[in-house]
Order: sequence, then C-alpha cells, then structure tokens
Amino acid sequence: MKEFKYTIKDELGIHARPAGLLVKVAAPFKSTITVDTGAKQADAKKIMAIMGAGAKKGMTVTCRADGPDEAEAIDALKKFFEANL
Repeated sequence: MKEFKYTIKDELGIHARPAGLLVKVAAPFKSTITVDTGAKQADAKKIMAIMGAGAKKGMTVTCRADGPDEAEAIDALKKFFEANL
C-alpha cells in the first residue's frame, strides 16, 4: 500500500468539478484508491463518495492506493491534487 497526505488549498474544497476530475484520474487503475478525510473514507472511483466525504479547504486528506499499480496511481493522484486542489 502506498499513500500520501495533502492539505486542500481550493477555496471550495473537493466540490463537483474536481471530484469528477479525480474520478477520471482514479478510474483507469486496478488498485483500490481511497481518500480519507479523517472522519470519512471515500472510494476515489465514485463521485458521490468523494463529494460526500466533505473535504474542505485546510483539511489534510490521506490518499491511499493498494494493488498492482499502486505506485503509478499515487503518482497520478499527487499530480492531480497539486494541480487542482
């Protein structure tokens, strides 16, 4: 399992637009990918789960990938979070 932590900088947190983009980044990977806010853990391949996690500006989330392509998934997620959130 690989993981990284990221503090949300977007004023609106993870809202509809970045949640949809996050799902598109996560979907091609075979690994299980989750975003953990501390209060909730969301499947990164399901938009409603990501939006329901309620990640707001200033919150530190932990992204985890577990599976055959976990290293590639974590690299892609890091780039996504840094560019979009």
